[in-house]
Amino acid sequence: MNDDGTGKTARPLRYQQVYDLVVSLIEEQNLHEGDQLPSTAELAEMADVSVITVRRALDELTHSGKIVRHQGVGTFVAPQRIVSEPSRPGALLETLKGHDDGVELATELVSLMVGQPSDNHAAALRIEAGQPVWEICRLRRLGNVPKLLEKAVLPLSLVPSLDEERLATGGSLYGFLAERYGFTDDFVEQVFEVDHPNSLEREHLKLTAKDNVVRIRGVSVNAEGTAFDSFQQTYPAREFLFYVSGTSGRRLVEPARTGPWSVRPFGSAPTTGE
Repeated sequence: MNDDGTGKTARPLRYQQVYDLVVSLIEEQNLHEGDQLPSTAELAEMADVSVITVRRALDELTHSGKIVRHQGVGTFVAPQRIVSEPSRPGALLETLKGHDDGVELATELVSLMVGQPSDNHAAALRIEAGQPVWEICRLRRLGNVPKLLEKAVLPLSLVPSLDEERLATGGSLYGFLAERYGFTDDFVEQVFEVDHPNSLEREHLKLTAKDNVVRIRGVSVNAEGTAFDSFQQTYPAREFLFYVSGTSGRRLVEPARTGPWSVRPFGSAPTTGE
């Protein structure tokens, strides 16, 4: 338990106890996508709390993407999150794992314009603030469900023209840049941020103001040290896991592995899935 700042030990709220109970059930019983969880009444009895408290916990678990609830049917373990490898080069679909086989990636070109970069974009690209840039905004869907809103900002001095039709049909921007101008992302610097979605993100990703998103901002640099793309990718936070590895080629941590990451005392009985 944590100190609440007054010198007294803060006791967890009852709904938080139920939240932790459900998470433990999923982990310790090694439950998977679609497995049914105890009913509201059963959880209330297990946690010795009211049904109202259980419903509050289930609301929080639903919002965090851990469970799904079907009226009149029951509560189930939520689908496995999509694993994104944002630092991996290649077409977008190649960086996403954990989606159903055969699900197609659809693309909508939200906007394409030439404008003046913000100070942050100018600093990332190492250009003057008034130098014109392209801004490409695309929405990506998996199985007609919006999953990613991405923006790319490119200096016109480096990229004087773009293939709008190719971008609108989901073609790889980096593939085009490599073919037309010889730019490859030999080095990528990225910053991860968890935040509430802005109005554009809410509109296109079909989110509410209470949802969370993960924004990845970064810059792509070629072998000569030229920064050619200042980008931002926005993901619905509860639907994704992010995997970033070094350059050794070893995969010591499998991102899709389920079950607890924990240590149990010597002599204690192991739990399923640990």
